[in-house]
Amino acid sequence: MASEFDPAEFVDRDYQSGGTSVSSAGAGGSIPVGRAASLRAPSREEVEARMSEAQSKLAELKRAQDDLERERTQLEELRRRQNEFQQGRTETEQQLVRGIGLLEEAEFAHRREAEQMARTLQEFREALAKVQSIRETDWTRENYNAELTRGLTIIESARMEWNGARLKFPVLVGDKAKTTGPDGKTSGEQSGLPFGARSFLELGRIGLAFTWPLVVLAFAIFLILLLRKP
Repeated sequence: MASEFDPAEFVDRDYQSGGTSVSSAGAGGSIPVGRAASLRAPSREEVEARMSEAQSKLAELKRAQDDLERERTQLEELRRRQNEFQQGRTETEQQLVRGIGLLEEAEFAHRREAEQMARTLQEFREALAKVQSIRETDWTRENYNAELTRGLTIIESARMEWNGARLKFPVLVGDKAKTTGPDGKTSGEQSGLPFGARSFLELGRIGLAFTWPLVVLAFAIFLILLLRKP
């Protein structure tokens, strides 16, 4: 047999107790206060306040940007000065080292030349003293040949000293000896040339300048010996 239907068995007591609020909420009756405040439109005062705050933040960012730009400019200037310092120091050191080397070499060459000039000067003085010591008035018939040979030897030695010094020191070449050569240079300029750069004629003249006094001396001794034979 079918049981008798009891309507009380399908009634939810909890649902009945909270049904009023749920139904009212589901129907759009009441909204929480915090949520309602977040959903409403901002007022004019709030917009003005937020705009003022944004402008203040932008001003702070602009000041920070300006500070960073000034710092960047200062750092770039500092880097430029550091590079200039390093480059200037390197270039100056290189120039000074090169200058010291060149001046030391030039000083050594000039000192050596000065020493050679001092020795030549002393040799000139000694040769001049020997030439001036020749006194023809003291020669006699007996010692004439011997004194003449000694005098020729002294003169020839002094002449060789002079010719050798002229090749080493162009300052000894006077204006009268500066004749223009076929290449347009004066003999004073040509005298400073090395032997390899001289012409054959020039070398011949130099060789003759060194050898002809010896030839003359040898010829004079030969005549003296020839005259002394009975």
